[in-house]
Amino acid sequence: MLLKQGDVILFQGDSITDCGRNREEKNNLGWGYPFLAASLLQHRLCEYNLTFFNRGISGDRVCDLERRWQADCIDLEPTVVSIMIGINNVWRRYDQNDPTPPDVFEAGYRNILTQVRQKLDARLVVMEPFVNPYPEERIAWREDLDPKLEVVRRLAKEFDAVLVPLDGAFAQAYNKKPGGYYAGDGVHPSHAGNALIAEEWIKAVME
Repeated sequence: MLLKQGDVILFQGDSITDCGRNREEKNNLGWGYPFLAASLLQHRLCEYNLTFFNRGISGDRVCDLERRWQADCIDLEPTVVSIMIGINNVWRRYDQNDPTPPDVFEAGYRNILTQVRQKLDARLVVMEPFVNPYPEERIAWREDLDPKLEVVRRLAKEFDAVLVPLDGAFAQAYNKKPGGYYAGDGVHPSHAGNALIAEEWIKAVME
């Protein structure tokens, strides 16, 4: 199992991680998957005395994480760093004509992972970005997302990180319950979607 006694666990990412957290409260986790995962683990592993932080910011891309990585990761001194980033690198291509080539995405992601290894020696959890084929125009996003997924999987292996395979998990869930049930716009998870992410995260780190 990845987790150890007294771990400080940091959830990092974009709006999927942010989930309405109160930035005025340093320990506020929002109402999404970080809150659900932390609540379940604080119950299941009550003797571990785990601490959780959420520093996700809505709209962030890899370049945004790089800019705030010292303050919002390194300075917090986490022992476990969980990262979910990438879907906004896809989204900006389609809504602002501001694409992120896969090599640029990889260089930025590699930078933040390298900093974790060199400055913290923390254990890493890397979460796949995902998109459901709803509404219909999201189907075209696979062209941009799939190469970035390959980058995420490759970096997870290279940095010996736990990989949370969310793209496949959401695809399976969508097949069982199509439409916007798990993600109303194909990206932002519903309550059910956040529960799915929390379950997949816990399963991955507790194997």
